[in-house]
Amino acid sequence: MPELPEVEVTRRGVAPHIEGRAVRDVVLRRAGLRWPFPACLPEVLADRTVVTTGRRGKYLLVEFEHGTLIIHLGMSGHLRVLPPGVPPEKHDHFDLVVEGAEGRQVLRMTDPRRFGAVLWHPKDEGDVDAHLLLRGLGVEPLGPDFTGELLYRQTRGRSAAIKQVLLAGDIVVGVGNIYCSESLFRAGINPKTPAGRIGRARYDKLAQAIRDVLAEAIVQGGSTLRDFIAVNGQSGYFQQSYFVYDRADVPCRVCATPIRQIKQGQRSTFYCIKCQK
Repeated sequence: MPELPEVEVTRRGVAPHIEGRAVRDVVLRRAGLRWPFPACLPEVLADRTVVTTGRRGKYLLVEFEHGTLIIHLGMSGHLRVLPPGVPPEKHDHFDLVVEGAEGRQVLRMTDPRRFGAVLWHPKDEGDVDAHLLLRGLGVEPLGPDFTGELLYRQTRGRSAAIKQVLLAGDIVVGVGNIYCSESLFRAGINPKTPAGRIGRARYDKLAQAIRDVLAEAIVQGGSTLRDFIAVNGQSGYFQQSYFVYDRADVPCRVCATPIRQIKQGQRSTFYCIKCQK
């Protein structure tokens, strides 16, 4: 599943092609993906100009003066910017056709497994953060509100494993399975450790590790596992820098102890029993 770095890489790739451009057409090739497409989209967006793009966790936001288009890539989705006239393929479900000084371009969403989403939040229903899918999300890990103090304060009395607490998204949003495993390794924290038993100093280290891992992944174009490719069709290469993720039984890059793999909440966890306490 595309995680925060992949969505941010997508946003940065899309932004120059659609910001400040007027929508000339919206093409819906099926009734919906994970949820139905808003049938009104072609009329709602006709001749409207994209003001800016944003991101909230793993949700891509395309903002207009009268509302926000919310896009989620699901488990296998990606966006591409194409010239007009490129025939759609089997899994191409949504096109946003925009026009600028250089002519028309097509923002096309491809989603083979159809777990993605394209939704509309009108401005007269309040800020987009009030949308049902966004209102319960935690702070952004790359923003100023994310600190070790926040992690420490919000985990007092919580007995769940720290990895599960991070993945829940109610404290900090967008730290998915891959980057959670990598961040815990850098911070030297065993993913099974109860969140409430971790002290302030270790949370300071973990917060910094999360920021560093996500920032590095964005610079490297994210990770390419199965379906994800960037808007320009290129693959990310952060997976070449993994210390633990998807490296079961391979010697740790730091201490040579074989990396261990376990299941936590139906998700695979990778860690070093020597480096992470």
